[in-house]
Amino acid sequence: MAVKAIMNGCNGRMGKVITGLAEKDPEIEIVAGVDVFDEGHNSFPVYKEIGECVEGADVIIDFSLPQGTDRLLDYAGEKGIPVVLCTTGLSESQLEKVKSTSEKTAILRSANMSVGVNALMKVLHEVAPIFEKAGFDIEIVEKHHNQKKDAPSGTALALADAVNSALSEKYEYVYDRSSREEKRPEKEIGISAVRGGTIPGDHDVIFAGEDEVVTISHRAYSRAIFGKGAIAAAKFLKGKKNGMYDMSDVLG
Repeated sequence: MAVKAIMNGCNGRMGKVITGLAEKDPEIEIVAGVDVFDEGHNSFPVYKEIGECVEGADVIIDFSLPQGTDRLLDYAGEKGIPVVLCTTGLSESQLEKVKSTSEKTAILRSANMSVGVNALMKVLHEVAPIFEKAGFDIEIVEKHHNQKKDAPSGTALALADAVNSALSEKYEYVYDRSSREEKRPEKEIGISAVRGGTIPGDHDVIFAGEDEVVTISHRAYSRAIFGKGAIAAAKFLKGKKNGMYDMSDVLG
């Protein structure tokens, strides 16, 4: 039986990608959508607020904005519907609410749904201690389209966390050096954001040593990779016990 999903942010860029992929996938069905804009072209009912949904669903896929995350979590917790939470730029209080809501239903949260990025995180966790021991500096540069509102990207922060968690001591994240005049401290990870055009998502993790540089990169050529990951996560999450999950659980 197909997984029944509510698409939160159905008329956004990723919402449209996921809807299109789901139409070709017999294992998942979008039964309702939520978006402040209803363009009238969807094959399912679209509501302005998640609380207006009356359709039964196995899972909610969320690609929207942080402004609606609290309402989404309240609805999911009350109904006991699992959530694939892909919205980035959440505040600390919202992240705490995500954790508390996971006690009421299953939540899979990931800053990036692609297989490649999640495999990259595993690689970084393995190699970061080698570069730390050799005294390499660590920088992350991310590039996205000019419509992306949050910076740095959730993926860049997740990559930084993957590196930092493997180091012998915690490094400081630095987003802007324009206000200081000093040499680069050793124990920091610089994170830079580029916004322009229609770039789906580029991430470079740079390990810069004396006389050599190693760059580990991921390039997204289409938003479809994120949509495919979200659909795989939705299928995985159906019927799962309450708690927090991530893409590593989906990938096994």
